[in-house]
Amino acid sequence: MNLVTLRDVSVAYDGYEALQHVDLEIADDDFLGVIGPNGGGKTTLVKAVLGTVPHTGRITLADELFRGKERLIGYMPQISSFDRAFPISVLEVVLSGLQGRRGFVSRYTKADRAKAQQLLDSAGIGSSSRHPIGEVSGGQMQRALLCRAIISDPKLLILDEPANFVDNKFENELYRMLRELNRRMAIVMVSHDIGTITSVVKEIVCVNRRVHRHRSNILTEEQLLNYDCPIQLLSHGHVPHTVLEHHPGDCCCDHE
Repeated sequence: MNLVTLRDVSVAYDGYEALQHVDLEIADDDFLGVIGPNGGGKTTLVKAVLGTVPHTGRITLADELFRGKERLIGYMPQISSFDRAFPISVLEVVLSGLQGRRGFVSRYTKADRAKAQQLLDSAGIGSSSRHPIGEVSGGQMQRALLCRAIISDPKLLILDEPANFVDNKFENELYRMLRELNRRMAIVMVSHDIGTITSVVKEIVCVNRRVHRHRSNILTEEQLLNYDCPIQLLSHGHVPHTVLEHHPGDCCCDHE
């Protein structure tokens, strides 16, 4: 079942078309890895699905994405877009993910706080729950933002560069957590780390103004050439790495 359907969606900023005529479906069991060059429209695609940028075309959300007036979409933004100076604890950051259900003025229940603490414990930062968010490390903040994104039990989870600022140990744990979460929710993950996400996601979506969906998590040179994107594929150890050649003009993905 499709949770989100985009048809002929375009997004423009000050006359520049960031996305062009996008057709895409997100099903209830999808785990999509979104890749592409800097400025190619990856985050814009996410914002279009979230409904935070004006667009032309049609974006349809299934009834299953709503619980009353609450939208069951969890979102983990890039860490650079979160205000670290805001006077709030790590636990309160996680609880803020319930605002769609509780509202801005309702008080959180004891059960809410217990759930938030449990999520922080599972992410390995339970001991930091009462620390001001501005005083924790970038990796700890990423974990808190992930907990905030899933505390409302969404049907769709969208992550924008979730592995930034986390160490290798937690990165592996993060991907294990996401595989488990994918059993009960669709996941869309934006990443520049092509080599790693191909071992995690189910399918790849290449974005460079236009969007191409590849029905596999394995990218070959021939397939990406079809998107006008020449590459070399290299393998190091147990994790495959993708190295993209320099080339002029538009292409679906690039190294960063």
